Amino acid sequence: MGQVKNFEARVFRALRREPPQSKVHRLAFWLLIIYLVLLPFRMIPGVAGEVFGLIAFLTFALLLAFCVPLVWRWIFGRFLWKLRNRLIMTYLLMALTPVVLFVLLALSALYLFSGQFAIFAATAEMNTQMEHYSSENRAFAMHVAHLLNMEPTSKSVSLPEMEDTAPGGDEAGVKIAAFHDGKPMPISPASLQAADITQIPAWAKDRFSDVVLDNNKLYLRAIDIQTVNGHTTTLITSTPLTMARIDRVAHGIGRIELFPNLPMSDEISAGGDTQTKVTFNKPSESGVKARIKDQKVTREEIRRNAITGGMLPPAKHFYDIPIRFYAPLQTTDWTTGKSLNTPTSVTSRPSLLYQRLFITSLNIATVVQNVLIAIAIFFGLLELIAFFMAVRLNRTITRSVNNLYDATVEIDQGNLAHRIQVTRNDQLAALSRSFNRMSYSLERLLSEQREKERLQGELAIAQEVQANLFPRSTVTVPTLELHGACYPARTVSGDYYDFLVFGHSGLGLALGDISGKGISAALLMATLHSAVRAYRYAGEEMIISDGQFTAVMTEENGNGNSNGYGIDPFLQPGKILAQLNRHLYRSTQPEKYATLFLAHYDGMTSELTYSCGGQLPPMILRHDDTVTQLTCGGTVVGLLENATYEQGTEKLHSGDILIAYSDGVTEPENDFGEFGEERLVDLVRRHRHLPLDAISEQVMQSLRNWIGGQEQPDDITLVLARQR
Repeated sequence: MGQVKNFEARVFRALRREPPQSKVHRLAFWLLIIYLVLLPFRMIPGVAGEVFGLIAFLTFALLLAFCVPLVWRWIFGRFLWKLRNRLIMTYLLMALTPVVLFVLLALSALYLFSGQFAIFAATAEMNTQMEHYSSENRAFAMHVAHLLNMEPTSKSVSLPEMEDTAPGGDEAGVKIAAFHDGKPMPISPASLQAADITQIPAWAKDRFSDVVLDNNKLYLRAIDIQTVNGHTTTLITSTPLTMARIDRVAHGIGRIELFPNLPMSDEISAGGDTQTKVTFNKPSESGVKARIKDQKVTREEIRRNAITGGMLPPAKHFYDIPIRFYAPLQTTDWTTGKSLNTPTSVTSRPSLLYQRLFITSLNIATVVQNVLIAIAIFFGLLELIAFFMAVRLNRTITRSVNNLYDATVEIDQGNLAHRIQVTRNDQLAALSRSFNRMSYSLERLLSEQREKERLQGELAIAQEVQANLFPRSTVTVPTLELHGACYPARTVSGDYYDFLVFGHSGLGLALGDISGKGISAALLMATLHSAVRAYRYAGEEMIISDGQFTAVMTEENGNGNSNGYGIDPFLQPGKILAQLNRHLYRSTQPEKYATLFLAHYDGMTSELTYSCGGQLPPMILRHDDTVTQLTCGGTVVGLLENATYEQGTEKLHSGDILIAYSDGVTEPENDFGEFGEERLVDLVRRHRHLPLDAISEQVMQSLRNWIGGQEQPDDITLVLARQR
C-alpha cells in the first residue's frame, strides 16, 4: 500500500499536482492508468484483442462514471468559487439559456415547417400530375365506351392521338389497358398497350388515381369504369414513376428520393397471412441498413433501387442551408389494394421554399424577406447590447468583491493603511467606502489602544510608585496598634496617609485627601507626602546631638497648660499645617487644595497632639463605647496663604481606638442615603475585639454592600490605631 501511494505521489509531482486525497479521486486515477495500459493490447488480432478491447471499454465506462462526481466537485469547489464565474453561470442559466432554447425551438419549428412544406409541395405536384392523368384516363374511358357501344363486335379499340400519348411527347411512357366486360381488348396503336396489366384488380373502383407499387416498382395509375347499355368498360392508365417524371415533380422544390423497396409499415402479402417487417440492424453489422423478410438490405442496395429526381441548386447566402426531411408517401399495393407508406426524402433550401410560398407576389416576398432579416439583425443587436451590459455589470460587481477580498487580506496581514480606490457611485462603491471608513476607524482604534496601553503601563508604574509612598506594615509602636488602608477609585489615589516613627515610642500620623481624583490628585498627594516627610526629617536633624534627644524648651498651649516639647517642629502639628499651607498655596494652582490631619503620639504619656486642616474630624472610640471627635484645627490646606491652625491634645487609654478616615468612607450613597459616621462607628464598635485589619475589612465589606453594583465614587482611606 505504501508503494502504491509513493507511486501516486511521484506521478503527481511529475505533473506538478497534489496527490489525490479522496477515494473517488484515487479510483479514477487508477482506472485511467489501467485504461492507458490496455490501449496497446487492443491491437492484438483475434479473440485476445477483442477481450482486451471489451475490458478497455468497461474500464473507460467506469472512468467516466467516476469522473462525473469529480467534475461536479471541481465545478462547485474551484470554478464556482469565484463570484465572477458564479455570476457568469447565473447569467447563462437565467438569460442566455432561455434565448438559446427559444432559438433552438424556433429553428426546430422552422425546420419542421420547411420539411413539411417541402413534402407538401412535392405531394401537391404529384397530385397535380395524378389529376392530369385521371382526367385523360376518364376522357379515354368515355371514348372507348362510346366506340364499343356503336360497334359491339369490335375486336380492338383505336385511341385518338393526344398530346401526352403522341410519339416523342413528354408522356411517351404512358401505357393504357382497356377491358370490356372484364375481358382485355387490344389497343391501337399497339405502342400504348400496357402489356404488364392483364386483368382488373379485384379491389378496383371507379375514378381511382394514385401511386401504386407493382413488383417493387412505382407507377402513376388511374382507373375509370364506364357502364353503357349494360356493358362495362374499364380503362387503366399507367406510367412508371421514373427519374424524368420525378424531375418534373421536383422542379422548384429541390431533390426528391423515393425508396420503393423499403416500406415504412407492415404490408400484407397476396395470401393475406404473410407479414413483411422492416427491422433496422445493429451498428455492429457493417454496411447493413435494414432487414426485410429476414433478408439483409445494405445501404448500397437501398440507394441503387431508389428513384431520385431533381437537383439542389447552390446556396444563395450563408444561411440558405439544405433542409432534408423524411416522410411517408401514401401508395397502394396493386395486388391487394392495401395502403402502403413508401419512404420519401425531400431535400430543399429555404430560398426555394420561400420563393414557392410567395410565387404569386415576388415583390411582397422580397419586402417580407428584407423585413424579417432586419428584425433578426435588430434582435441580434439587442442581444449583443444586453450581453455587453451584463458583462459590464458583471465586471463591476466582481471587481468590487475582488477589491474587498484583497483589502481584507491586506488588513489581515496588518496593513491597516490599505484603502480601496473608489470611482463609482453605487451600492458596491458605498460598501467599498464603508470598508475604507472601517479600516480607518480600526487603524485609529488600534492607535488609541496602543496609546491606552502605554498610559496604562505608565499608570501601573505610577501605582507601584504610589504604593511605595504608603507606610509599610512593619511600622510598630510598643504601646499602640496601627493599621492603614487606601482603596483608589481609579488606578492611583488622591488620598494620603503616613506613619512617622519618633525614637522608640513616638509616632507621627498624617491623613489627607487631595481635591479631585486621578493623576493630578496623585501628583499633589506625592507633593504633600514629600513635604510632610521633609519637615519631619528636617526637624529630626535639628534636635539630634551626639545621637541623644534633648528637651530644650517649654511652651504653653492655648489652655494654659505646660507641656514639654522638644525643638522638633513636628511636635507642633498646627505650625506644620501652617507651613504646609503656605508651601501648597505658592506651588500649586489656586483651585488645588488638600484636607490634612496631622497628629503626634507620645508613647511615654499616651497623649495624642493633633491639628485638623479641613479634614473630616477623626474620632476616638473609648473603651466605654463613648466617642470623642478631634475637631481642633482650621481650613483646608493650600487655599488661603496665611491660614492659622489650632491644635489639641487627647489622652488615650487602653482599648481606645482612633478612627481617621477620608470622605470616601462616609459619603457613598444608595437609595437609603449616605453611609455616614454613625454606621462607621457602629461597625468598629461591634468588631472592636477583632484585629485592626479585620475591623478594616468589615468596614470595606459593608461599604461594598452599601454601594452595590455601582462604581466606587471616591478614594477610600481608613486609619485605625488602638491603645494597648
